[in-house]
Amino acid sequence: MVGSLPDVRIPDCSVDDWQAVLYLVKARNRKYEYSVGDKALPMPRAETVLSRPVDAECAYMRVWLMADVLAIFRFLDAEIIDFDVDLRELQGQERLDVLCGFLRALGRCVGKPVLMDPEGEYGRPVLGFDVEADRVVLLAEPPAM
Repeated sequence: MVGSLPDVRIPDCSVDDWQAVLYLVKARNRKYEYSVGDKALPMPRAETVLSRPVDAECAYMRVWLMADVLAIFRFLDAEIIDFDVDLRELQGQERLDVLCGFLRALGRCVGKPVLMDPEGEYGRPVLGFDVEADRVVLLAEPPAM
């Protein structure tokens, strides 16, 4: 991967899909924080966040998958749910399993594939949740050593 912050996305979404993700985060008792700029705020409904003016400050939701593993969602577009994870936080099988479990939960929640692209290489997923297989799968061959 080019950078340490791969982009994770769920394409072809709606406001209802975003709301389902917000419910999932709350239902799983994940620690999370919603903020606009540097100000932490109570989590609004997805329709409220996604109807903000285009020139408004960006809204974020930080979700701790475990103590040192963070997913940062950006509310930029109703049609794509996207977030970043930091590969440096995913050292070890336990942390990778937590991420894969989260990708699986998201995919099941909205019934759509969840795709992880290398940072800066949108549209070239290397890992993702396959809806039909109902599991996280490798989508690209690792580079030859």
